Amino acid sequence: MTKKFDNNNVYNLIATVNFGLEAVVKRELIKLGFEDLKVSDRKIEFSGTAEDIARCNIWLRSAERVYIKLAEFEALTFEELFDKTKALPWADLLPVDAEFPVQGRTHKSKLFSISDSQSIVKKAIVEKLKESYDVEWFSEKGPRYKLEIQMLNDMAIITLDTSGDGLHKRGYRNRAGDAPLKETIAAAMIQLSYWNPDRILYDPFCGSGTIPIEAAMIGRNIAPGLDRDFDSAHWSIVGEEVYKSVKQDAMSVIDNDIRLEILGSDIDKRSILRARDNAANIGLSDDIQFFMKDMRDVDLTNDYGVVITNPPYGERMGEIEEIKKLYRDLGAKFKELDTWSIYVITAFDQFEKYYGKRADRKRKLYNAKLKVDYYQFYGPRPE
Repeated sequence: MTKKFDNNNVYNLIATVNFGLEAVVKRELIKLGFEDLKVSDRKIEFSGTAEDIARCNIWLRSAERVYIKLAEFEALTFEELFDKTKALPWADLLPVDAEFPVQGRTHKSKLFSISDSQSIVKKAIVEKLKESYDVEWFSEKGPRYKLEIQMLNDMAIITLDTSGDGLHKRGYRNRAGDAPLKETIAAAMIQLSYWNPDRILYDPFCGSGTIPIEAAMIGRNIAPGLDRDFDSAHWSIVGEEVYKSVKQDAMSVIDNDIRLEILGSDIDKRSILRARDNAANIGLSDDIQFFMKDMRDVDLTNDYGVVITNPPYGERMGEIEEIKKLYRDLGAKFKELDTWSIYVITAFDQFEKYYGKRADRKRKLYNAKLKVDYYQFYGPRPE
């Protein structure tokens, strides 16, 4: 890649994805107007401008990060990696005070030492910047540019993280409980369900409120990245004005008139207090009713509601029998409410056995590094 980096460029972009959610993020990108999407495990590649970088960071609900692919080339020796990295126009991208950490990973490559590859890439960039800026030392106290070198089958791929913090960090969850569900996973669970804003949504194990809050954001068409910062907002090739414009557009399409019926319950008082605080942080207190109650004691009517939930998994031996009973009771609770659609994510691999019913569909997902299954039980279409 030899062209200059500026905000008039069309960039090769990559949205990284949790395994199993590629189709969800593909649909999100299509909805945003992107075409020619290349989907593979855990990532989707596409083209976009500086404005598109901002739009993706602000609007993508289930992606993990948005990267620019800066270069891809074969590298069989460290000398080749150094020379080809140094040949890139780094001064067009990195200001003299840029902070540019280099991370890395490797797979089936002769350059199998990722620490050495990171060091070589960092050194090549420094040497190029020394020539460009005519300085010998860099403070790295300016804007952050997180770079990554991937050595995959002897191909070097250099990418730049436009997001900074992961996209699951929406900014509303100041207080999270134990084993929190990532916001990106919660949003995907909702998008994989048959819920729409006209139907009741209930989370009987709401914890810190992530699923109900993400549903309310979807229902009101609130962009998930409205209240947070991104590394690329501080770069010359994107910038704060681009982000300001995209955020203003996102604010203009929020649906302030829709009426939502979203419920979240938990037996833990601290969890309910966290959930209420989190909803208040994003201005959704009036859209979600959080209350402390055992799900067995919640009165529900047979009105085509939707349950989307992340129940306890029972990680310690003493908890397993309690979890089995909980899942039996959950199944019994909704056996009579046969118009409801039920969606459950859990790492407990015998869930169907104790719930008492085989799921209509089961998806393997990952919440962080924990393998989980997403069980989907479809109720009838509302009349």
